[in-house]
Amino acid sequence: MEIKIGIQNVNREIILESSESADAIAELVSQAMSSGSELRLKDSKGRQVIVPTSVLGYVEIGAEETRRVGFGAL
Repeated sequence: MEIKIGIQNVNREIILESSESADAIAELVSQAMSSGSELRLKDSKGRQVIVPTSVLGYVEIGAEETRRVGFGAL
């Protein structure tokens, strides 16, 4: 699942792929924002992204979808 994180006063967004569910990501974001701590997310390769919630602009969580195999159109 693709996650995009916008940072205040920064033109580029942080984009990462995660194997977590959308609900799990949303819960992590909600907990970090309510406690005022940093947002910690781990991508599918094991790298960790840490962003202070005080500078978060937005967090966009992509839709969960299964990967398609083949060339046929459905």
